[in-house]
Amino acid sequence: MIHKIRKSFSAKVIIWVLLIAVPVFLLSIGVLFHQSRKLIRAEAVERASVVLGTAMHRINRYLITAETATHTYAWLAEQSMQPDSLKTYAERVVMLNPFVDGCAISTEPGILSQYPERFVAYSLKDSDSIKTIVDTNVNYFNRKWYRLPRLQQKPCWVVYYDETNSLNLADDGMMATYSKPLYNSDQRFLGVISTEFSLLHLSKIMAEVKPYPHSYYVMIDEQGRYVGHPDSTRLFNKTIFAVADPQKQADIIALGYEMTKGRHGNMSVMVNGQRSLVCYMPVPETTWSLAIVCPDSDILMGYNRLTYIVIPLIIIGLLLIIINCYKAVTVSINPLHLLMAKTKAIADGNMLVDIQHTQRTDVIGVLQNSFATMLESLNYYIDSVRKASDQNKRYNQELEHTTQLVIESEKQKTAFIQNVTHQIRTPLNIVMGFAQVLSSPTDDASLSEELSKEELKNIAGTMNHNTKQLVRMVLMLFDSSETGQAESGSLEMADVDIADAMKEALDYTYNLYPDIKIDYHFNLPDGFTVRTHRRSVVYSVQELLHNSIKYSDKQDISLTVEQTGEKLRFTVQDTGCGIDTAELDNMFKFFAKVDGFSEGLGLGLPLTMRHAQNLGGNFRLDTTYQEGCRFIFEIPLA
Repeated sequence: MIHKIRKSFSAKVIIWVLLIAVPVFLLSIGVLFHQSRKLIRAEAVERASVVLGTAMHRINRYLITAETATHTYAWLAEQSMQPDSLKTYAERVVMLNPFVDGCAISTEPGILSQYPERFVAYSLKDSDSIKTIVDTNVNYFNRKWYRLPRLQQKPCWVVYYDETNSLNLADDGMMATYSKPLYNSDQRFLGVISTEFSLLHLSKIMAEVKPYPHSYYVMIDEQGRYVGHPDSTRLFNKTIFAVADPQKQADIIALGYEMTKGRHGNMSVMVNGQRSLVCYMPVPETTWSLAIVCPDSDILMGYNRLTYIVIPLIIIGLLLIIINCYKAVTVSINPLHLLMAKTKAIADGNMLVDIQHTQRTDVIGVLQNSFATMLESLNYYIDSVRKASDQNKRYNQELEHTTQLVIESEKQKTAFIQNVTHQIRTPLNIVMGFAQVLSSPTDDASLSEELSKEELKNIAGTMNHNTKQLVRMVLMLFDSSETGQAESGSLEMADVDIADAMKEALDYTYNLYPDIKIDYHFNLPDGFTVRTHRRSVVYSVQELLHNSIKYSDKQDISLTVEQTGEKLRFTVQDTGCGIDTAELDNMFKFFAKVDGFSEGLGLGLPLTMRHAQNLGGNFRLDTTYQEGCRFIFEIPLA
């Protein structure tokens, strides 16, 4: 029997076809399943990241609310350190902010003459009412929420376990507190204002949005301590490093290091003996990190169900392949011998072999006619295929280039939107906070009667300063837009008094930074005028001064105005940190910043360059200056 199989051409063909078809079929199915699993996990990462971002946004609302309320009433408390006033401010924080559970204002010894040892006024939500209490016995000086802002001399978020549960804000005593130190005009430390809410709120927020049925959230602090976890036994007192076995759960320890370092991303780890996808990101303005855990059993539920269906279909497909292969080969193989002989001659290089067209309509007839056509058109098709291959290669290169441009454009758009949102939020929050103070109702008198004219003037000045910052950023965004660029290309020139223009630029800068000192040198005769565009010149000088203030120690900043040949030169220099030579290529690109962590929109220097070019001048960085930064802005005199 084996000998017959060896001699049978049909049997050999069947075996060889099966040896090729079956592995290819199985490989195709395997690749399909692998790619499907890969796509499902990629979709799961995207889905989990979106849900995590949504939860982070909701959490951030709580945090921003607490920060804004704290900063607003901290200023009021510093202006009026009276027991009744402090009690009123603590009560208003809780009353006007639904996300806040409690507020405490604590003082240093000797600050209040009525309470020389200690004093704390705190308000808390009690069912549907607000309870305000004054306590002079509790020792809060070594409490974390009081000690850290005092030592650091700046506001900070603190997570702590209130074992005494003195404020009765949560049954489990897990608290998130935003604490800000209080100082008088002489910079004397007065005490701490702390706005608090229970971490139980955060747990409820995170539990409301889940990408999969068994997904859950985990939050840890900078030390790896659990401050949020469905398992309440792990909260606060246990760290992610302590509960993980270094030998068997190294991936969880690696995840802990990633989270405590404030990074964001995703990892596949073993959690409780089950493979899970973990997406994580830092909580803004805090030292915490939030992660969402999605078990693979949830992610691959549909995939696993599909596997149970596909496996029987694979078996049936293999059987059909074998049966059909046997029938096709055994029935059709004999008429192929003659055609095989002729094709063998063609394979040997004999292109003169005559393969006639046939009237047969079966597979053999179609095959013979195909070989005849192939023989007639072989050279033509070879040339066509070569041309098509070259064209496809060009198309693929163009498509790849276009795809990269689209991806880079999306990245730049996302980064720019995030940067604009961050830059606008700070002054806007300040304006909103003071607006809330001014609009808050009182019991017996209007706010204007409670606050002195000087206090109202300070509030108005602060709001005016931050409003100018917002206006400045909006004007920069407009100038960088297509409309702004079009307008800058058709400037209306006029005779500009340079001394008056520089006064406007300096006055604007001094209004933004009252404590700054600028060494100003005006080396031109009185009444010196140039025909140019005044707003472009004033804006450029303002931005150069603003840039020097931002990247220096606010000292040794100078502005020099002088004539050099046929040009008017404006030189702004400082003794700050300077600019790394590696960043020189990106310095004048729109939305690019020499320091990715600095504030700003990345528009000041590029817009100054545009203004210089529109005026027929030039703008450059003096690389020979090594003490800091020296920018030179020049415009023609005529």
